[in-house]
Amino acid sequence: MALGRPTTWSTMGQINRQTQRQRRVRRRLDLVYPMVTGTLPKAQSWPISPGSATSPPAPPCSCPQCVLVMSVKAAVVNGSTGPPQPPAARKNMPPSGVVRLSSPPGPGVKPADRTGTIRGPVKTAPSQVIRRQASSLPAAATAGSPASPPGANGKTGRVALATLNRSNLQRLAIAQSRVLIASGVPTVPVKNLNGTSPVNPALAGITGILMSAAGLPVCLTRPPKLVLHPPPVSKSEIKSIPGVSNTSRKTTKKQAKKGKTPEEVLKKYLQKVRHPPDEDCTICMERLTTPSGYKGPQPMVKPDLVGKLSRCGHIYHIYCLVAMYNNGNKDGSLQCPTCKTIYGVKTGTQPPGKMEYHLIPHSLPGHPDCKTIRIIYSIPPGIQGPEHPNPGKSFSARGFPRHCYLPDSEKGRKVLKLLLVAWDRRLIFAIGTSSTTGESDTVIWNEVHHKTEFGSNLTGHGYPDANYLDNVLAELAAQGISEDSTTQDKD
Repeated sequence: MALGRPTTWSTMGQINRQTQRQRRVRRRLDLVYPMVTGTLPKAQSWPISPGSATSPPAPPCSCPQCVLVMSVKAAVVNGSTGPPQPPAARKNMPPSGVVRLSSPPGPGVKPADRTGTIRGPVKTAPSQVIRRQASSLPAAATAGSPASPPGANGKTGRVALATLNRSNLQRLAIAQSRVLIASGVPTVPVKNLNGTSPVNPALAGITGILMSAAGLPVCLTRPPKLVLHPPPVSKSEIKSIPGVSNTSRKTTKKQAKKGKTPEEVLKKYLQKVRHPPDEDCTICMERLTTPSGYKGPQPMVKPDLVGKLSRCGHIYHIYCLVAMYNNGNKDGSLQCPTCKTIYGVKTGTQPPGKMEYHLIPHSLPGHPDCKTIRIIYSIPPGIQGPEHPNPGKSFSARGFPRHCYLPDSEKGRKVLKLLLVAWDRRLIFAIGTSSTTGESDTVIWNEVHHKTEFGSNLTGHGYPDANYLDNVLAELAAQGISEDSTTQDKD
């Protein structure tokens, strides 16, 4: 009760010790927090005297919070029923006339027995029995249990929670959770409810208390599990993919064609401009009518020459384009720095490794009518080459082998064929800094997203995802890989 206001239970009054001002109090027998199952009782007031026990209950408070609580209770009463009682609960039902109270009893009431129940001084008729269901959190099975609803035979009662063992309390908590979820009570997923750390369960309890204090029912549940891999598959169940040759492919570092200088490579993509426009070169940010502003190693061309790319039409200093090519992979390809149009065959800096692909007899979420294509990437750690960020320094390869999944549909097989081209061109992985762990000099994905969750989509890297296949096709096209790429000769 209130601090500094002693309560006189015989008169149901409180006196302020400082001001000696007296006020009357009453005890409500309905639930403040609607965390219950089964039929809820109507609001009742604590009787002022034993003779007024049969008087009609006082009307509920009309404040906004009480109105909200009563509306939620009415919704639960109309939309749900209590869970069935386990056998252990029915055995421990107290006899008729037993009242469960949580505060000190009034005069004339006998002390509580060892089961935690209080027996009234007189025999009470069944219609006059006051029933109260204690609130409890479903997830905290060891701290309490929901009250049992009326049985099929019409008899009502209160389960003596002190006599229930742990397994029975857990059964009651699970049954209550199902009823609350079925009646539309919002669920709050909480991790590690049964773990060794008390942090997450404590946060779960705080969440339930705060929501209940606002008059909102809440049911704590376990979050869905992360499903990264399919069920075990035997070797006899693994099949090759129709229309795709072999079941694995290795890649090594590819050398650029010898005997070709950067000027000779760019010559087939450029057209000389005799009278350049009065605008900036987007590489060196100098005017095209003036010499290039590049200050690095001097290419073997004049700094005032200007060229136009044949397909996209963007104009640059030829001096700047040669410098940009020398700073890249020198693989015979060029990418426009403005519109990203690719000239030639673009290749990457992926370390050597192995790519395996086959069919497994399981379906992905969202694709129940087809099997699954499983891709396994394996890249070992090693030493960085001259095309990598830190030549001569070792690099790590975390999380390998990496398993990825595609639906065995027409579009899924199309994506697989293009991924094989990307693998051969060393565009799937690169060496850089991980955006997840912050580790540098490690193998990372190279702007072509893969689905690494088989049976869930908790991290955004799983199924169902209706737009994934179209998105990955667009990402491959940005790397210069399309349907025409499958028929081109591999450089």
